[in-house]
Amino acid sequence: MSSITRDEVAHLARLARLQLPEDELEHYAGQLDAILHAVARVTEVAGEDVPPTSHPLPLVNVTRPDETHRSLTAEEALSGAPAAEDSRFRVPRILGEEA
Repeated sequence: MSSITRDEVAHLARLARLQLPEDELEHYAGQLDAILHAVARVTEVAGEDVPPTSHPLPLVNVTRPDETHRSLTAEEALSGAPAAEDSRFRVPRILGEEA
């Protein structure tokens, strides 16, 4: 006997805004029941001594440590710009914005 009833499948379909034909309700009830049984088997295997994990292998952060370096001054950054104004890059106006 299925633990998911036809009426529950119809209710889920309404919540998901799906229009299911009557003959498919029984079919989906069986499929959802199989999924729930598979999930139940997994929960039986996971004991109290097994911590929840997101990955089966331990992950190690492979990024380099943060180190400070000298950065460009405003004058150095703007030295190669085609146009500059008030220590900023000057770019063409877009979308007809007001100044």
